[in-house]
Amino acid sequence: MEPMDIVGKSKEDASLPKATMTKIIKEMLPPDVRVARDAQDLLIECCVEFINLISSESNEVCNKEEKRTIAPEHVLKALEVLGFGEYIEEVYAAYEQHKIETMQDSLKGGKWSNGAEMTEEEAVAEQQRMFAEARARMNGGAVAPKQPDPDPSLES
Repeated sequence: MEPMDIVGKSKEDASLPKATMTKIIKEMLPPDVRVARDAQDLLIECCVEFINLISSESNEVCNKEEKRTIAPEHVLKALEVLGFGEYIEEVYAAYEQHKIETMQDSLKGGKWSNGAEMTEEEAVAEQQRMFAEARARMNGGAVAPKQPDPDPSLES
C-alpha cells in the first residue's frame, strides 16, 4: 500500500515541477557547481515536506484562532512556532513584494484584459450592462440569449 498524505492522495501526487525546482537550485549556486540528479530529487522532496510542515502548522494556528481560512499571518506564526523565526522578516518582505507585483500585473491588464484600453465611461457602461444582465437572471427575467447557428442536419 502507498503512503498517504493528509488529504488522501499518494505522495507522487504532491510534488513540485522538476524543471522549476532545478532552475531555482541552479540560480542559488555558483555557475561552476553541479548538482547530482539524486541530490536535486532530494532537495525537491525536502521542499515538499517543508511545505507540508508549514501548511499543517499554519492550519493549526488558524484553527486555534477559530478561523476557516489560512491567512499570511498564520503562515508567519507557523514559521515562528516551528523555529524558523529568523526567516520571518525575509518571508514577509517577499510576500509584500509579491503583493506589489500582483497589483502591478492587474493594473497592466491582468487576467481580465482583452488588450483594448477602455475609458472610464466605457468601463462604467459595461459594468452597468453586466449588472443588468445579472439582475435579469436573478429575477427570473430572461436576457435574450445569442441565437445558435442552425443545425444543418435538422433541416429537411
